[in-house]
Amino acid sequence: MTGPSRPGSLTTRLLMSQVAVSVAMALTMIVVAAIAGPPLFEAHMREAGHDSPDVLAHSEEAFNTAGTLALFIGLLIAATGAIVVSVLISRRLRRSLVDLGDAAARISDGDYAQRVEEPDSRELATLAGSFNTMATRLDSIETSRRRLLTDLAHEIRTPLASMEICVESLEDGAIEPGPEAWHILSSQIERISRLADDLGQVSAAEEGRLNLALDPVDPNLLAGDAVLAAREGYERKHVALQVVPADGAPPVRVDRTRIAQVLANLLSNALRHTPADGQVVVRVLAEPDAVSIQVRDTGDGIVAEHLPHVFERFYRADTARDRDSGGTGVGLAISRAIARAHGGQLTADSAGQGRGAALTLRLPVSGAPSSKQHRTG
Repeated sequence: MTGPSRPGSLTTRLLMSQVAVSVAMALTMIVVAAIAGPPLFEAHMREAGHDSPDVLAHSEEAFNTAGTLALFIGLLIAATGAIVVSVLISRRLRRSLVDLGDAAARISDGDYAQRVEEPDSRELATLAGSFNTMATRLDSIETSRRRLLTDLAHEIRTPLASMEICVESLEDGAIEPGPEAWHILSSQIERISRLADDLGQVSAAEEGRLNLALDPVDPNLLAGDAVLAAREGYERKHVALQVVPADGAPPVRVDRTRIAQVLANLLSNALRHTPADGQVVVRVLAEPDAVSIQVRDTGDGIVAEHLPHVFERFYRADTARDRDSGGTGVGLAISRAIARAHGGQLTADSAGQGRGAALTLRLPVSGAPSSKQHRTG
């Protein structure tokens, strides 16, 4: 059984359309000239006093001959011009679309570096610009995916290597089975388990599968509880921790447990990168339709080129995160996903390396429009 016939090219279709329009125009002009021309010519001749049958006959014959010739030449010139213009435009349009199609095919094969030139046409330039934007985002996603797989392999390989060394030492008799060996094994198993749990939380939040129990909560209370829970760790490192509430801050509609998790992550991140005798301030800021809880530290700071990436899974920057400083490397990614699940935002700001950083959680006030509640699937 034969498949569907392949459609004709764009150039052919445009050319046939122009020919059809030209033929229809020509037939219309001929019919109108044949019907209206002779009577009008004869009427004017009679009004001019040339009503002799011989004069009228010769005049009518001259009129028909001249009119037909002029009409034919005019239609021929018009049709030729229309066809030439149609061919030029269709070729130009076809070239742009073919380039776009070829680039799309190469991108579908995994070559995300492909881009197309923007033509002179406004509409085609808009299409080409949108295509290039899409290609850039796909390239960025692919880069992030490769980096994610590399970092994930590293995160898993490190505890597995420690476990392997411990097991080999047990087999060789270098260490005796006992609390020390079991502690090494259990701590590495716990690290892998925590990594799997954190990745699951990020995926659940980004895919809209978080179960949120939303209730109106005083944002000052959220900030105060987070500071109270983190104070012991700050005192051990001799880092000052201060909370600045906002007078008259409206309640926010949040899942208290999830937001506490976000603030704990932010405070843990700030403590990790703030040296002894540094300071971290948790400030509540009230806005007309939202409330922000800002965690500002006087620590390492973040270089400008790293700011757009600090919330990516496993993203590492010397001044922002360190594999050996604790955590699984996805705490900020989880926090941003939870913030978005509440219809809020989590942003980072820093004046540069060594000048501290500020992470700001922005949440809509209770009753303000927000994203729909996420639930488990």
